[in-house]
Amino acid sequence: MGYDLAFRLYPYAPVAAQGMAAQRHPVVIVGGGPIGMATALDLGRKGTPVLVLDDHEGVGQGSRAICFAKRTLEIADRLGTGGAMVDKGVVWNVGKVFHGDNKLFEFNLQPEDGHKNPAFINLQQPYFEKFLVEEIRRAQAEGAPIEIRGKHAVTDVVAEDDFARLTVVTPDGPYQIEADWLIACDGARSPVRTAMGLSFDGRVFEDNFLIADVKMTADFPTERWFWFEPPFKNAGQSALLHKQPDDIWRIDFQLGWDIDREAELDPVRICERVDAMLGQGVDYELEWTSIYTFQCRRMEAFRHGRVLFAGDSAHQVSPFGARGANSGIQDADNLAWKLDLVVKGLAPEALLDSYSSERAHGADENILNSTRATDFLTPKSEISKVFRNAVLELARDHAFARPLVNSGRLSLPCVYDGLPLNGPDAFEGPARTRVGAPCVDAPLDQGFLLDRLPGAFTLLTINADMPAPDAVDGVALNRLALSTDAHDPSGALRERYLGAAQSAVYLIRPDQHVAARWKAADAGAVGAAMRTALGKEPPA
Repeated sequence: MGYDLAFRLYPYAPVAAQGMAAQRHPVVIVGGGPIGMATALDLGRKGTPVLVLDDHEGVGQGSRAICFAKRTLEIADRLGTGGAMVDKGVVWNVGKVFHGDNKLFEFNLQPEDGHKNPAFINLQQPYFEKFLVEEIRRAQAEGAPIEIRGKHAVTDVVAEDDFARLTVVTPDGPYQIEADWLIACDGARSPVRTAMGLSFDGRVFEDNFLIADVKMTADFPTERWFWFEPPFKNAGQSALLHKQPDDIWRIDFQLGWDIDREAELDPVRICERVDAMLGQGVDYELEWTSIYTFQCRRMEAFRHGRVLFAGDSAHQVSPFGARGANSGIQDADNLAWKLDLVVKGLAPEALLDSYSSERAHGADENILNSTRATDFLTPKSEISKVFRNAVLELARDHAFARPLVNSGRLSLPCVYDGLPLNGPDAFEGPARTRVGAPCVDAPLDQGFLLDRLPGAFTLLTINADMPAPDAVDGVALNRLALSTDAHDPSGALRERYLGAAQSAVYLIRPDQHVAARWKAADAGAVGAAMRTALGKEPPA
């Protein structure tokens, strides 16, 4: 796609508001990256008016995030962009781990069949953003109340009790608007967070990593290759190789802490490292380079009155493990349905506190895994390095040691164990579909299960009666009745949702997380569990 050309998807245009008193909007999103656009698309499709303000006019330069996990693809499917992502992306399930010249082992992130989406695709972030904006344009044509303003930069925020006032700067001068609800998706250096004087606490690790995206035609397999103490010259303490679309390859080199950043970004020096890895005579071009430092930080709370934070503005982790963008998309998925119901008066404002608690739980999980990966990649003492290398030596021949190897354990969907929106888990069903977990896909006689779960509450019954009204307190409840005899030719639905039970009833949230489950249930139990999931009453 050429990183010298940003996709100018929403060019600057003046608006009438620039010469008027501050206008009030139901929802304003600051930041036009994947998190902001996914949230806008989800809210707009549900009928909630949303305004996106971005300081650019479209997609930025550089591949940035490239690894998108199965859960992100499932969310993207619901939003309408999943197919385009998989079609353009490089699909992979297998990774290989090396120590020096020696291959230690390989792993398969999706060893079982019966899933619509792969474990991961590699796709440059600008493509994801482009697909989201294109889907927003289709939604707008169908009447979705979404507006995007490019080159409208938010420079100040004043949070009042029941709204936020924003100062917006444009090429034609500043103006002010007001938002009933403000969502900050404006990145790790969040101007909104800064303007509000909110902290962003955690660890900055003493290490630097060089990213080099190179364009070349190569016969490397479509796999994730990771080296500890790589054998090629000047590669640093570790290295990583990934394939992307358009014959672009992502290479990461671990450089250490005390470096001259300007010198390390010299193309001549970068090419010396790449040449040593790829071998002499390989024809390639540098497309994009950057140096990043591992950071694991988050805000104490993701909700501050009428201002909500999502993605990197709320939390930041190291890129190893593909936890940044994937976690941010789960933020959007968690937030949109809750805010939509609050704006429509169908749920109490307190429901948004659960956004903060659930996604802070997810951030803590990601920070823990990122910290462990960083400590394994860069041992902090001689004894730690001895232990690390002993684990690597054992892993070559012994499977029991391989789970101890941490080259950036890859993103998994968050499970909201023990959190307040959870209803009863009333039978000993499979652990992977317990209350709080995201639904696991399964092939049906026609299509896949997750394609049958829209962005709304759904009662899924398997070999069971349908004990539910059409709505609870004005919130619609969809119904999906399946039987293993008629709809489960592979047996995956039974294995993943019933286990040893003969029947099951699942209450599923709009973000496809399990809210409650029973062997059998009546309408009263379903209604009570749904009110719990709406933040209206505590679990029974």
